[in-house]
Amino acid sequence: MTKHLSANNLFQMLTISAQKFSERTAMFFANQKISYKQLYNMSDRLSQGLKNLGIKNSDRVALLLHNCPEFVVAYFAILKREAICVTINNMLKGQEIEYILRDSQAQTLITSIVYLEQLNSLKEKDSLLLKNIILIDAVMPGTLNFYEIIEHSFIDKEIAKPAQDDNIATILYTSGTTGDPKGAMLTHKNLISNINSCLLSINASHRDNFICLLPMFHSFALTVCILMPLSVGAGITIIEHLRPFRRIIRNVIKKNVTIFVAIPSIFNVLSHMHIPPIFTSRVLKLIDPLRLCISGAAALSVEVLKEFEHKFKVPLLEGYGLTEASPVVSLNPMRKERKPGSVGLPIDEVKVKVVDSQGNDLPEGQEGELLIKGPNVMKGYFNNLKASADTIIEGWLYSGDIARIDAQGYIYIVDRKKDMINVRGLNVYPAEIEKVLLKHPAIKEAAVIGVSDRFKGEVPKAFIILREGGAISEKETIDYLRKNLALFKIPKFVEFRDALPKTATGKIMKQRLKGS
Repeated sequence: MTKHLSANNLFQMLTISAQKFSERTAMFFANQKISYKQLYNMSDRLSQGLKNLGIKNSDRVALLLHNCPEFVVAYFAILKREAICVTINNMLKGQEIEYILRDSQAQTLITSIVYLEQLNSLKEKDSLLLKNIILIDAVMPGTLNFYEIIEHSFIDKEIAKPAQDDNIATILYTSGTTGDPKGAMLTHKNLISNINSCLLSINASHRDNFICLLPMFHSFALTVCILMPLSVGAGITIIEHLRPFRRIIRNVIKKNVTIFVAIPSIFNVLSHMHIPPIFTSRVLKLIDPLRLCISGAAALSVEVLKEFEHKFKVPLLEGYGLTEASPVVSLNPMRKERKPGSVGLPIDEVKVKVVDSQGNDLPEGQEGELLIKGPNVMKGYFNNLKASADTIIEGWLYSGDIARIDAQGYIYIVDRKKDMINVRGLNVYPAEIEKVLLKHPAIKEAAVIGVSDRFKGEVPKAFIILREGGAISEKETIDYLRKNLALFKIPKFVEFRDALPKTATGKIMKQRLKGS
């Protein structure tokens, strides 16, 4: 493989880009333009500020933010300090955030005033190790201000020992099959190898401008929409909110976006967007710089792929990945045959195979669990040796996805082994919802399944049995869940039953529920 990156760690990667592309725009955000030089200097000074606060090597610093330039600045500042960045889903509620802060043992949290109400309750928790809360947009009692830290930090000229490539850079929490999220530990080497392999697949360069509309805390956005463009001096057009949708289109045109990365539901919306024939040629001319679209995080239907390419005349490449693989595993190639319905070929340095329930290799065309091996495979789950040992065996990452591989090596994802619902590219595990439901005094039993949805791919549906004398309505159930779970995890449907189908051993038969 011809390596694009010579860096041993991610901050060194940014340093090289800042030296080479100093005056080029690294980030477009609303009407702001932030150059590579500015990004480097802000991260450098913030890193010094973190050092002044006593943050040491391998300390965990949590990042709870919406899409904004401060996310990127903070991310690299944490890495320069040789600390570990814990990115938190900003859609989570207080109880869910608290779990991640406690499990990761984070002592510092960088966040926004938007989340202050939840933070006030968190600060009172004795079980948390949280010492510092840094706000990017306010000065409040008991907190520090992001920009004041940068302004008052003077760089210590002491030469720091560069982080090693096998050091942990990021801990990304994935929803757990047993109800508790697990922190996937990704090293500098994991992420740099994945960037290198992705660069070979799409041939990105400093001439490109990536749109980042996916949430930055997500592994897909972090690697493909932030780290990869910054590694080659490309621009990032940051979108804070998906609505109104016309703002995204306006940014694509105004900022000359060349690479559009999104999830299937967004391509679905675009493919069904009505463009009067009289304006078709004008629209195509306006988006002419757009050379490539990439879909990931959920299954892309063949119909949406064909309709989108027909309408916009831009290739749409479907890929596959998972957080534990940093995250990209495969992508339909630009220059070779693209097979609709497949998630493409493994990217460079990544090996895949399919095995049966006993771990025996299966021949081409047969369905089994997909295993992944390569330098992109995580170090393991933070503070969870058993889950790590169960998931990575002899270097092979057990994906939990059922797949088949054809004679040419193309991968087809056909089912899930894990009990998981994919809501707009975000993993939702029924056990997590069921755990909250069963805490309600009126609920005796609960089962959650995924049902198809035109725009979200899938949505949760809850089946509930009430205790004798217990009473709770559908609306009250939803309101109760909203207080304890992120909105994307809330069931769209709630059905009350007298009984649930079960096996002889008492296990709820969810396949029967899906067929009902």
